[in-house]
Amino acid sequence: MDADFATPAGLKRVEFAAMGTTVSLLLSEDSADHGGALVRALFEEWEQALSRFRPESELSRLNTRAGEPVIVSPLLCAVLETSLRAAAATQGLYDPTLLRQIIAVGYSASFETLPADQAPADFFAVPLLGGAWRQIALDAAQRRVTLPPGVGLDFGGIAKGMAVDAAIAQLMDAGFTCALVNAGGDLAVRGLPPAMDAWPLSVPGRDGGWTVPLATGALATSGIARRRWRQGGVLRHHLLDPRTGEAAMSGLWSVSAAAGQCAQAEVAAKVAFILGPVRGAGFLEAHGLAGVLVAEDGSRIPVGSWPRLPLERASSPPGTANGATGAEVSTR
Repeated sequence: MDADFATPAGLKRVEFAAMGTTVSLLLSEDSADHGGALVRALFEEWEQALSRFRPESELSRLNTRAGEPVIVSPLLCAVLETSLRAAAATQGLYDPTLLRQIIAVGYSASFETLPADQAPADFFAVPLLGGAWRQIALDAAQRRVTLPPGVGLDFGGIAKGMAVDAAIAQLMDAGFTCALVNAGGDLAVRGLPPAMDAWPLSVPGRDGGWTVPLATGALATSGIARRRWRQGGVLRHHLLDPRTGEAAMSGLWSVSAAAGQCAQAEVAAKVAFILGPVRGAGFLEAHGLAGVLVAEDGSRIPVGSWPRLPLERASSPPGTANGATGAEVSTR
């Protein structure tokens, strides 16, 4: 997230670190500090419960008790329910049970502390339990969860998307009528900036980007621009293909998708990335979603109502194209 991109008049930017990224808010100047405090507390609560990098988190404790029933909090239960629905809706292309696989390919610590070059690892020592999400026993009424033996949960970006949705809802409940919440490329908006008919968002391509308008809803971008490393000389990244348990090699650099809710946009972008240019575009079209798929060579495939705009190679800071830009969407 670049701090230099423009803030629309009448709004104030509030930023803080949470969930392994920078959370950026745009709120009315007169109440931004209050709104920032509300959202910061929400993200801290979610991170305390759901971070796989915190041994004391509720998620980490649940993962250590695979094979036995565990009563979980309403928050963890809700995120798990949403994750299982997403897994079913995508036929397992979104899979929350790849914890052991993501660790095996080297993503074993929060990314800011992860070595860029790692020693070789015996990837095949970790068996891929295909479709393990189907074997999770969840009694939502009792909030009782039993993970299959040997299975661990890593919710990935869906938890961040849900946190963005929850933050927007909390701000609306607190009386805010205009807000943008952006968590490292997962963002949602409500209302409009003063004297504007949409939020102008800077969306990255391979060698440039676009400024696109978003009047309502959410946008998410998944890609390999930042979270990648080498393990024994082999390029790895955090977007795993559940069919192989390895980093997806689909020929794509990034996918951006727009949807009504941020969690939905996040899952759609990730699944389209895994599927690749042709099938990924078909997936977005089949679900009536707008988006853009950017190939490793920089070519792009707009889908649905995504604007057919030329690539911007401006010398201005990211997000300042065409004047005031509300947020920069970064690949995670």
